[in-house]
Amino acid sequence: MNRESNIVKFLTKNKALNLSQIEKEAGIPSKTLHKATADQQAIPNKHVESILSVLKKYGYDENNLSLAEVIAITNHKGGVGKTTTTINLGKALSLQSKKVLLIDMDSQGNLSQCFGIHEPENQVIDALIDEVPFPIVSITDNLFLSPSDIRMGYREMELSTVIGADRRLHLKIDELRQSFDYILIDCPPNLGICTTCSLVASNSVIVPFQPEASAYHGIESLFNRIAEVRNFINPKLTVRGIVFTMVAKNQNIHREMIEHMEEKYKRFTIFRTQIDIATVIKQSQVAKEDLYVYAPKSSSWEQYFDLSLEVNQ
Repeated sequence: MNRESNIVKFLTKNKALNLSQIEKEAGIPSKTLHKATADQQAIPNKHVESILSVLKKYGYDENNLSLAEVIAITNHKGGVGKTTTTINLGKALSLQSKKVLLIDMDSQGNLSQCFGIHEPENQVIDALIDEVPFPIVSITDNLFLSPSDIRMGYREMELSTVIGADRRLHLKIDELRQSFDYILIDCPPNLGICTTCSLVASNSVIVPFQPEASAYHGIESLFNRIAEVRNFINPKLTVRGIVFTMVAKNQNIHREMIEHMEEKYKRFTIFRTQIDIATVIKQSQVAKEDLYVYAPKSSSWEQYFDLSLEVNQ
């Protein structure tokens, strides 16, 4: 990979960076980086050295660009499509020849059950507490799973009391990052120790959001927790974006809530792709299958594949 490609890859992975500020510090023409990242226009070779010298201040390390991007899929509220998003986004990325690891950090184990894994003998919580090998199960050639079940719920309090609890997942993932392109973490529907571990281990966060009042109340608490983790533990953590899920486009309340969220949280990326509410999604959940397997021609699968294209830009 050449230096220009490395620059684009780094900026794409770190969307919170201010491109205009970097251009100013590098003394290059305005919109040079915007055109490179958004329009895929080439960066003039004469500007490359200046850009690299500035990016090193923001954590640019050419050796780390081959490491997996770790994304926490999280929302403090249950039932907003968090696990469904993890499953289908991961599957879609794997179909684009990306090697993907899905980590189940939810004691409900719905992510694991989707792939037919119930009561796994080797699971995530044991690796975090007992220092046993991190479990990885092959699903397809490019898709892998680290499973969990209710045992995580039983041992969660134990995890919170061990030394370095919030960094243990980070340390385990660091051992794996050279082996994958993406690592997606399905977080539990709360802001407890397992969610904190996931945020500490991640480069970024994707927030699935159902555009209803019940999901809106308390969302600020999630963004505050993300900010706290960034300020005190993981300075590289960013919000990768908000994705609207379970959207009923014929309902005024949903349209109004989406408009409100787009205005209030315009500092964050709002993914263009929206996931409509659909019976086929519930049916796939009952069948314990991802949408590609259950209904590959459905609009729901097409929407998740479109989301994966945005994430993989």
